[in-house]
This record gives sequence, structure tokens and C-alpha cells, in this order.
Amino acid sequence: MLTFILIAVAVILLTIGLVKLVDKFIPSKLKPVLTIVLWLLIGYLGYQTYMSIYEPIQFNKLKNKRYKEVITSLIDIRDAQLAHKQVTGKFSGNFESLIKFIDTAQYTITQRRDSTVIDEQLTKLYGVDTTKEIVIVDTLGFVSVKDSLFKSSDRYKSMMNVPVGKEGAKFKLQAGYIGQNDIQIPVFEASVKKDVILFDQNKDLLMQENQIVSVDGVNGDQLVVGSMDEVKTVGNWPTNYDAVK
Repeated sequence: MLTFILIAVAVILLTIGLVKLVDKFIPSKLKPVLTIVLWLLIGYLGYQTYMSIYEPIQFNKLKNKRYKEVITSLIDIRDAQLAHKQVTGKFSGNFESLIKFIDTAQYTITQRRDSTVIDEQLTKLYGVDTTKEIVIVDTLGFVSVKDSLFKSSDRYKSMMNVPVGKEGAKFKLQAGYIGQNDIQIPVFEASVKKDVILFDQNKDLLMQENQIVSVDGVNGDQLVVGSMDEVKTVGNWPTNYDAVK
């Protein structure tokens, strides 16, 4: 972009020089036409130079606004998935079952306490009362997953929908297991392509965004939370988006 700006400025200066040369050396009959053409060229190049600066600024503003809305939805999906795993021991692979889970599931509220009881085997073996320490888990009650995560909001019912970008687009949701040390560990991933979020924007700027590698940008061609390749439940957005959490 910087190269284009420098070239455009150079051409504008050259064109202005040509206007002066026309005024000096071109016959009077041709001067008006050539002068108008050259000034039109200057105007066009000036506009292109302005847009080469202005358009990326507007693109980044819109991109950040849309990303924040998408990240808010991805965080809702992650929270719902973590609740699903806590209650069922695994993640959900489709939104229908995840929404049904939120509508119906409950957290069990428990209390752990230490206690001392008679160890019957050792008492019988030694002929004297022998005790042992145990942990007792008391169930105190139940709390709705929906009330805990979303309170009075029903936004979870539409969390499969990408909130901005291409109309009707939905997040891709996957769930499964990864084997580590002979243990099957549940994993999930929810994602959406940047091409969907920014489908109506400048294609060259969108191509650059898909290839971005930056500490304060969303690297890669999608926004994603979780992973099907490693055990993690974080998103791929940087800390400058943390304010949306």
C-alpha cells in the first residue's frame, strides 16, 4: 500500500508538471482539452491515494466491531460446552443437543467433609476399635445450567448463528476425543471463516486479513475456540479482545 501511495504522489506531481508544460508549449487550441484531462487525472489519482489510506482504516474498524460480536457468541458456546462436559463428561457435537442440554440440565451442588469411622476389617483383625479417615460428599441441591450461565436471557437458543456478516451463516461445531497416554480426552471446536464475517468487504483487504500473522491480530483465516487437534478451550483471538468476555 505504501508503494502505491508513493507512486500515486509521484504521478500527481508529474501530472502537475505536465499541466505547466502544456500551458507553455502546447498550442492555444489544444490547451483547454489537455488541461482538463490532466486535472481530471490529478483528481482521480488524488482520490485513489485518499482511498488507499481511508479504506483500510474503515476496514479495520468494521473488522474489529464484527470480531467482537462473533467472539461474544464463541464465548457463549464455550461456556455451554464446559458446562456440558462438567455434567456429562463430554462435549456436544451439535447445537440442537447443546441447546436441549442448557434447557434441561442442572448442576449438582455438593459439599465435601472429612469424617472418622470405624474400620471394620482392622477392628476385627486386631480385636480393638480401629478408625479410618473418609471423605463424605453431601448433595446440597441443584442449580439450573441455564440460570447459572444465561440468567433470564435466551440468547443461547440462537448461539449457532453467526451474529454478523453473511446472512444465515452458522458456526461450525465439532466434538470428539484425543488420545493422550492411553486416555481419551474430550475436545471440541467452534469456528467461523473470516470470509463469512467480512464477506462484503474489499477482497484484497480480506485476503490480507486471512494471511495476517500478528501478536495483536486474529491469525489464520477463521475465528475459533477450542481445538480438535489439542486439548484446549481458549480462542485464537489476542488479549486486546478480552474486554468482550
